[in-house]
Amino acid sequence: MKKIYLLLIAFIVLTACEDFLGRRPYDKVSSETAFESAILAENVVNGVYSNLIYDYVTVDAARVNWDAFSSVMDPTNSLCTSKYNYLTGKILTNNSLFLTYWKRYYEGINRANDVINNIHRVPDMTDEHKAKRIAECKFIRAYHYYRLNCLWRGVPIYLDNYAPAEYTKPRSSEEDVWQLIIDDCTDAIECKSLPGKIDKGSSDYGRITKGAAYTLRGKAYMWMKEYALAEADFKEVGKLGYGLYAGDYANLFKEANERCDEMIFSAQMVAKSGNGNCFSYIYGSYCTTGFGNSELLLNTNFVNSYEEKNGKPFDWNNYIPGYNEMSPKERSVYFLRNNMTDTEISQMSTYGAKMSEYDATGNEARIKAAYANRDPRLAATAITPYAEYKGGASGAEVVYTMRYPYRNWEAPQLDLRGSQTNQMLYMIRKFVAVGRESTNIQYNPIDAPVFRYADVLLSLAEAVNEQGRYAEAMQYVNQVRSRAGVQALGTNEYTQVMNKDQMRERIYKEKKWELACEEQLYYDELRWETWKKDKFAINNGLQHVWGDPVYTYSWGGEEYWKWPIPSTEKEKNNNLQQNDGWL
Repeated sequence: MKKIYLLLIAFIVLTACEDFLGRRPYDKVSSETAFESAILAENVVNGVYSNLIYDYVTVDAARVNWDAFSSVMDPTNSLCTSKYNYLTGKILTNNSLFLTYWKRYYEGINRANDVINNIHRVPDMTDEHKAKRIAECKFIRAYHYYRLNCLWRGVPIYLDNYAPAEYTKPRSSEEDVWQLIIDDCTDAIECKSLPGKIDKGSSDYGRITKGAAYTLRGKAYMWMKEYALAEADFKEVGKLGYGLYAGDYANLFKEANERCDEMIFSAQMVAKSGNGNCFSYIYGSYCTTGFGNSELLLNTNFVNSYEEKNGKPFDWNNYIPGYNEMSPKERSVYFLRNNMTDTEISQMSTYGAKMSEYDATGNEARIKAAYANRDPRLAATAITPYAEYKGGASGAEVVYTMRYPYRNWEAPQLDLRGSQTNQMLYMIRKFVAVGRESTNIQYNPIDAPVFRYADVLLSLAEAVNEQGRYAEAMQYVNQVRSRAGVQALGTNEYTQVMNKDQMRERIYKEKKWELACEEQLYYDELRWETWKKDKFAINNGLQHVWGDPVYTYSWGGEEYWKWPIPSTEKEKNNNLQQNDGWL
């Protein structure tokens, strides 16, 4: 049955989607009149939700994909120097990136404050219903402050609905903002009318629940290093009925399973402009239905980090002896297609490939073997060399193969076509529509997960491990690994964990393998303080699958750990103190 309710855009219990979407948007409803009836008030609440959907539905130039800032993903060449120039070491405080998200998060806070402070005036709404809506809006306020505090580490706190000119407060401390988040989540949790979990068949599905509030509060406690409190919150999530999806990892991200028990909080999507996720467009290849843009790619070092199914660390030398000792250009030979033409051979020789190692009839099989026994999450997340890809750019479903050198995406070649045909890069499979299952390239109906139970389990493992109980932490990690289809930790020579430090590294890797492309990992890498080491490693950046850099990142200085106050905001509010190192 087609979804008729939309989280964040069209959420009102009494009206169907078509009725809601015909209503005036939030910014056309005056706060003076919006709380004169339950119907108008519900419309305001919908406006509060709608601010959260921005990270998933828009393809405008101002939006960023948060994982592109993490170590698992890289933007294309042109995007790195424009949209993602935070990675080039040359960004200034007047860059639109900082202002866009500062304004967007405070817009969400302002909308939430409007409901929290005014819904009591609604005459035809029960106190129980008002309390539920306040709880939802307190969560949403907390979520926006969470993002602000992760990025800026201390921001002004506003608990009332303000006009733009009234934003004149100084910054509160990072600790005070965390406490506000804790308090708002606590209020949501303690609200008797807020459900712990919502049944997947309910028209209320997608609204805020106690499960979401416990998850967000637990994440805030992790930033505060209050690990015992975080542990308690993450355990409460499981008690509410959430659990891992029992099927194949790849199927977790299909429309049929988007409301399974693993999804604690997700953005509800339908195939309609502005209401569907844009992942197929920004992740998908040119062979994806409607022509994807493949503007974001998976990082080569990240792909190489995926273990074998038995937990053995992946090592290219185990498949191609001497591979690691060769230069990246030399070892490109192993990724070449069978039966290359003389012209192609000449071009690759000029490039620097060690063509004496070329096997004209067995090259493809040799390289495919290196991916055959890896963690299944790799094949579900990335398109690897000579893997098949079911597309259908403009017609019937067609099976393409990732080959190099690229020849033609049309028959008879059916080579997978990305944004750069002269490069062999790790394109993304996760969240991308298969075949003709979704024909609207910029608005895919698959829900976008915000909080998943796998994340909760891995966060619980981290909280427990940081308290010194690494053996117990292993149990939670193994639940995730079991679903993924890989060897459990502590069960063979490759998976032994002997101390807290080893377990910490295991958890970090496990989170990346599990949550890649879900727009959460940048925030974890900031919290772990691994971002500089992982993202800005020597020669790291967009690479060919064989490791030859297309471009490299440049660390801008220690001030990069915190975002700068946007220059225009500082000009408007003299009480704002800039983060150290930024002008």
